[in-house]
Amino acid sequence: MAVQVPSRQLFIDGEWREPILKKRLPIINPATEEIIGNIPAATAEDVEIAVAAARRALSRNKGKDWATAPGAVRAKYLRAIAAKVTERKTELAKLEAIDCGKPLDEAVWDIEDVAGCFEYYADLAEGLDAKQKAPVSLPMETFKSYVLKEPIGVVGLITPWNYPLLMATWKVAPSLAAGCAAILKPSELASITCLELAEVCREVGLPPGVLNILTGLGPEAGAPLASHPDVDKIAFTGSSATGSKIMAAAAQMVKPVSLELGGKSPIIVFEDVDLDKAAEWTAFGCFWTNGQICSATSRLIVHENIAREFLDRLVKWTKNIKISDPFEEGCRLGPVVSGGQYEKVLKFISTAKSEGATILSGGARPEHLKKGFFVEPTIITDVTTSMQIWREEVFGPVLCVKTFSTEEEALELANDTHYGLGAAVISNDLERCDRVSKNLQAGIVWVNCSQPCFCQAPWGGNKRSGFGRELGECIYVLFASQTIVLKTGPDRPGSAGLETGVLTGLIIGPILKTLDETDVLTSSFKRKYGLFVRTGWFFHRGLDNYLSVKQVTQYVSDEPWGWYRSPSKL
Repeated sequence: MAVQVPSRQLFIDGEWREPILKKRLPIINPATEEIIGNIPAATAEDVEIAVAAARRALSRNKGKDWATAPGAVRAKYLRAIAAKVTERKTELAKLEAIDCGKPLDEAVWDIEDVAGCFEYYADLAEGLDAKQKAPVSLPMETFKSYVLKEPIGVVGLITPWNYPLLMATWKVAPSLAAGCAAILKPSELASITCLELAEVCREVGLPPGVLNILTGLGPEAGAPLASHPDVDKIAFTGSSATGSKIMAAAAQMVKPVSLELGGKSPIIVFEDVDLDKAAEWTAFGCFWTNGQICSATSRLIVHENIAREFLDRLVKWTKNIKISDPFEEGCRLGPVVSGGQYEKVLKFISTAKSEGATILSGGARPEHLKKGFFVEPTIITDVTTSMQIWREEVFGPVLCVKTFSTEEEALELANDTHYGLGAAVISNDLERCDRVSKNLQAGIVWVNCSQPCFCQAPWGGNKRSGFGRELGECIYVLFASQTIVLKTGPDRPGSAGLETGVLTGLIIGPILKTLDETDVLTSSFKRKYGLFVRTGWFFHRGLDNYLSVKQVTQYVSDEPWGWYRSPSKL
């Protein structure tokens, strides 16, 4: 299928701009290994211009054009973007498939989700208006308090190549809804649709500088963005190694970050399951998106009583997955994204074999595909917990297997990992599913399914899978700061010099300074009114600092998932 790849520049301040150093990078179709176009390669010089444009966007017209505009105003732009994305759905899906190698049917789903995500955050942007000046209950009648939600400022958004436009949208939509100005840096391996998002924003008249899109290499564009002093927050999705570097750079300026990093997620299959339904969900959980998902349930932990029969069934399902060019009808597994990723996946497989594991199915290039970065869906057994294949993220269509005899053993195997992004449990015993879900150390748990994702539910991990949550109403945490306004009552200590105090986050210095200057923070005042120092507004979000959010999503239908063709129906 012929797909015309547009030639674009960097998108800065509402305009297409050639990179300062005029560098460009080739676009390689992973299904054919052919160069099909190129993208601009930003450097630190371009980052400077983009950050300045974003800062201007926030201050233009004293912020009234964007940052302090009503949420309903921002919602109109988000809905216009959603409408344009829907209008161009077929074209964008084709560009996604040819760029990153995912099956066209999957790419269509992604683009539909992109539009839905912008719509969802348009609703939340409108909801922000109603949440302003929410009253805070205080233990003293002497004070009254309310909360303002304000945009964090300029945010840097760095996104991966497995869901190029969708993962970008997960960050762009909430940041714009909150009133931030953003610089998006997508992966150099799959940037086409992110540049098309820029064109969509230009067409709907998004104010200049509100969204800037810089394509290019991580060290040349991503690193300068992450370390820029005028960027107020970084949101990153990618590898744990890169995430730790971003965190270190941000720490130098005490800059907030949110990180969605790698994973080695387990799927536990108990002995009471329907074998075919469980086999399809197991395959889907690992081989969806060509196995290139941070949350892929790539460690199968199956009850020993059904292990042999279940694996026989799983191999049949796996061999029935159509591996082909992403544009072929019925394709369910395309190539991995690049030659480097292809070699990495094959190296993982060969290392597992050399360490004593058994390649039960797959493990090589499909015989009928001589070109492209294709790897067969692979199942590896006879694995020990010390093997590389069990402990490290592959980011390819590779599933490793261990058995268990008790629920406690299954949980021990599942939680014995540095990662904590996703996990799944499959059983007809819902009480057991609930019990296991509570004990799985992961930010996302699927019950009787694997990988469904909804923009309404919080997404993120624990341990080395990162921290912070995306999606859902986490907009209020990720991209909005909370300012607490306090007013003293008449004729009370502080009323002469402290009509209004403002507290943003936990930065309490200005208020204490004001109190000191008005000589109200005396020993007698602290004795009489010290309760407010210990409770209420200083630690408004204190409880949230010590709670971890876990999403649990259950498949409640009796019908098979139906993404793959059932071997029994051939």
